[in-house]
Amino acid sequence: MIKGKLSYLNRIYSKYNFRYSLDSDKLSGSSPPSVFIGRKGYPRVYIGPLVPAMHGDTSIMDTPEQWHDKQATDIIDFRLQLIRGKQSVRINEVDKAEKIREIALSKNPINIDIEFKKKPRGIFFHEDMQPFGPSAVFSKMETNISKYDHRMEKAHYDSDLLAHNAIIQLYNQGIFVSSIQKAFSTGAFGINKNRKLVPTRWSITAVDDTLGKHVLDEIRYYPLINEFRVYEHEAINNKFIVILMPFFWRYETMEAFFPQIIGDKLEIYSDWEDFSGKKEYAAIGGCYYSARLAIAEMLEKEKRQAAAIVLREAYPAYIPLGVWNVREGMRQAMSKESMKFETMSEALAHAATRLRIPMQRWIAESHLLKNMLTQRRLSDFTKLIN
Repeated sequence: MIKGKLSYLNRIYSKYNFRYSLDSDKLSGSSPPSVFIGRKGYPRVYIGPLVPAMHGDTSIMDTPEQWHDKQATDIIDFRLQLIRGKQSVRINEVDKAEKIREIALSKNPINIDIEFKKKPRGIFFHEDMQPFGPSAVFSKMETNISKYDHRMEKAHYDSDLLAHNAIIQLYNQGIFVSSIQKAFSTGAFGINKNRKLVPTRWSITAVDDTLGKHVLDEIRYYPLINEFRVYEHEAINNKFIVILMPFFWRYETMEAFFPQIIGDKLEIYSDWEDFSGKKEYAAIGGCYYSARLAIAEMLEKEKRQAAAIVLREAYPAYIPLGVWNVREGMRQAMSKESMKFETMSEALAHAATRLRIPMQRWIAESHLLKNMLTQRRLSDFTKLIN
């Protein structure tokens, strides 16, 4: 993780004064369903359910695909009600995670009674994952297993189906990306002898990356779009601008964090890939893959190819809620009617009017924009950008 981002996350607690705890060492409630696999101590990790102290339909608490009309305060409020139970296992001890896996495969919220070794405390925020409330090691857990989603169940019991193919198959069948990520983290898919637990943070990126690459394998053979396009969406103190260009696939995501978020000055981070794709892990983390997936999904619908640049501004009131925020925010952006232009200079000039940061600063920090502009005369664009 980039050092500045980590510093910001460490200040979340004092800045917003979130203090959630459970007044008992016992809990009964309906998990959305939701599970969490930690990564600290890998290959021995903590696994367990996320459970609120309430019964009924709690599915909204862990379904990011349904949060597009929610405010940050709404999401934080119900996420911090989720109490995390923990038990320590090795990643290859998938048999010990059977109950946790059953929760992840469940179609509906599942009733859980859990006893902790001590009262749960603390809260959790991370830029890649949804926040949740207090946690503690549990000594006993009883579940009332509900029905599995039959599509997930079929993939789970197919012990000859590669995990990579299971992810793609479930996605093509309409399963939410967030549901696939949870099941994948519990070792639910893959060749039987190779199955293992995957930390939640890694599973989120792995699924977004796998699906993005899968869709892009088709897009690279489609004809180019016919114009320059600018898409826009703003939500939860984030502004997303997407510029599509009539060139072969190239992609860059840029993130700008305003002062008071990760320091006393504006910080911009970026990473990119060319036509052949990205081999190493993206420097900016999971948001790179979630944004790429959203763009690829739109291009696949149109059966078109384009180069894409994402300009994201995170404003001072921004709170990290997980990469779902980027994936779903980008999906909203790509579902809207775009502004269309005949030239790149016109597209950049329009984008400049929708952003707080001057376009020249974006260009200075960008790999792809500088590359594309220097292939022509830079002076051709500066008049319209300034």
